[in-house]
Amino acid sequence: MPARRLAVGLTPMETRRDVVLHLADRAEALGYDAFFVAEGWGHDAGVLLTEIATRTHRITIGTGILNIWGRTAATIAMLATSLTEVTGGRFALGLGSGSPPLAEGFHDVDFKAPVERLDAVTRQVRRLLAGERLEAAVERDNRPLKLAVAPAAAVPIYLAALGPHAIRVAGELADGWCPFLLPLSGLGPSLQFLEEGMARTDPRRTRPTITPCIPTAVSTEPSTALEMACWWMSFYLVSMGPLYRKTLRGLGHGDAVDEVLAANPTPRSFNVPESARMLLDELALWGDVEQARAALDRWYAAGAEMPTLTLPPGRSVEALDYILESMHI
Repeated sequence: MPARRLAVGLTPMETRRDVVLHLADRAEALGYDAFFVAEGWGHDAGVLLTEIATRTHRITIGTGILNIWGRTAATIAMLATSLTEVTGGRFALGLGSGSPPLAEGFHDVDFKAPVERLDAVTRQVRRLLAGERLEAAVERDNRPLKLAVAPAAAVPIYLAALGPHAIRVAGELADGWCPFLLPLSGLGPSLQFLEEGMARTDPRRTRPTITPCIPTAVSTEPSTALEMACWWMSFYLVSMGPLYRKTLRGLGHGDAVDEVLAANPTPRSFNVPESARMLLDELALWGDVEQARAALDRWYAAGAEMPTLTLPPGRSVEALDYILESMHI
């Protein structure tokens, strides 16, 4: 049986540069397969990954994810080309449509037709990385350009996608599919959308690597693990736009979503009622090590090929080290 792959990911809320660098070092030393840094409203992911590249030698490093509102396709392609060279071919480009708070509240860009934009940006980035000229959206006097520096190696593109339309785009265009906050019970059924996207292109196309990003909340103290898991659910359902709520409702978890929303009248209350705690088992790796490892086994059994342990932001280095050390296979 081939070795099971496992990755580590950080959210945009983890803004402590020294902690990010430490976790990258630990992930490499422990033998994790990949380390992903999200870009939000803090550090530039490209700068952080460049520093990580100089400290590591084996592990794949990547953007997990880079939102499509903050850069053009050309600047994304330049970033990918540069990081591929700096890492010696260890870079993976993760892209996603982000959220309304990020697009509108930080980049001052209307959050319109996000899946269509993700599709268009991914196609443009692929053209540029392949040495082709940009395909201009409208006719202009100046001829479209191409990259002056070709990537030193093929750049795998991972797409964050939750809804059926977005998952089809991932099936058609991506090398990897990395949904975040997708319930365990929804992973298998969502594969049909991935296959529908694959059917749009070359029939010999290999299925994208299935890399779900799973909130992780592991501790020796049951109350701490529960508190972390409840933070994950309440924060993302209450404060991070409608996409996660919509996805969970579409997969039959609407009542639990409503209970979480009712229990958190303010954005910083972080409560999950007992009657809605089935969401914790569906969406997170939580509890003690034995419970979390058993949950991870269920994700592999459901079709995950390289799950990403998404670490809680703001926790002590000791707590994060414990998660990494205890969850490594």
